[in-house]
Amino acid sequence: MKTPLSPRQRVVLSKTTLDQQTVIRIDFPYDKTFMEMLKSRTSARWSGSLRSWYIPEEVFNLRAFYGAIAEMAFIDYAALKRKPPEAKPVEHPVPAVPYRRHILQGDRRELVDRFRGWMQHKRYGESTIKTYCEAISGFLAFTADKPVSGIGNEDMVRYVNECLIARGLSHSCQNQAVNAAKLFFREIVRTKMDCCKLERPRREHKLPNVLSKEEVRRLLEAPQNLKHRIMLSVIYACGLRRSELLNLKPVHVDSKRQLLLIINSKGKKDRVVPLSERITVMLRDYYKTYRPKEWLFEGQSAGTRYSEQSLQSVLKQAVEKAGIRKPVTLHWLRHSYATHLLESGTDLRYIQEILGHKNSKTTEIYTHVSTKSLQKIKSPFDDL
Repeated sequence: MKTPLSPRQRVVLSKTTLDQQTVIRIDFPYDKTFMEMLKSRTSARWSGSLRSWYIPEEVFNLRAFYGAIAEMAFIDYAALKRKPPEAKPVEHPVPAVPYRRHILQGDRRELVDRFRGWMQHKRYGESTIKTYCEAISGFLAFTADKPVSGIGNEDMVRYVNECLIARGLSHSCQNQAVNAAKLFFREIVRTKMDCCKLERPRREHKLPNVLSKEEVRRLLEAPQNLKHRIMLSVIYACGLRRSELLNLKPVHVDSKRQLLLIINSKGKKDRVVPLSERITVMLRDYYKTYRPKEWLFEGQSAGTRYSEQSLQSVLKQAVEKAGIRKPVTLHWLRHSYATHLLESGTDLRYIQEILGHKNSKTTEIYTHVSTKSLQKIKSPFDDL
């Protein structure tokens, strides 16, 4: 018979949202035995973003859940019985935007599957395939009241206005929807949709977010764990993207030539990045300590890649410990690396090669945030 949980330990049920879907969140103190039982007896799944177990509300049955785990835990479901607070009346209410869940049936689902297969055949990246399939599924769900062959450009305009803009989604979401529709209707459907006339949003010109060298130093020194400190240091020291760091393997580190090989990066490009003497020494110490097998940075189990969610958590804890009150992301370290290189006098063409930019205009954006030239400018205010 399984050992029950301590009376002080309990399972707390509450409602929340995940991917715009209402779910029942299941919180409890970490217990491996109970976790295995929960997986085997219920339909609960783990969410990295919630950092909790959950069951979709539409399939959740409290009586069945209680019967499955009551022998091992006290279940607190008081939060499920609370009524949601009444919305306060506003002087100018904003009209609600109807949300259509992206559940496709029949020919629409088959078309999306064909679209996914076509992109896999063309060797699109997994991230691009997932993004485009989700984007076109949303558009097809929005136009469910008409046949796919009858969808036109005006439907995309309505979708952007009524779903994307009205829900406050970003320019990039709109751009992804248009790009996915162009590809889908040109290669899969081939209907009256005039892909050449589909308009993308006007491009935003945002400056990259950059940390000072002192802030970077505090951030990189914050983690106590050697692996955590090395991962953040390699991102900054080599100007890597998150996926590039996590896809590194031990064979990609050439410590004798002090080079790092980046394989199959964005745009399916390979490149070589210089390793500083200091980061090379740190990587040698890390390798002697952890002895990674498959991936340079492995998860809790040998041979498994370190997860994106865990890396984000490492950064968040380091930012808090360093006392940096800015919404820092991993990409800020890449931006900071490029800007600091430019400020130290590195030629822009070399920075472009190191970062793996296809277009030099992408790299030139760092000239707008470099303080080296700006600080030389004398304000006429000082001459008044």
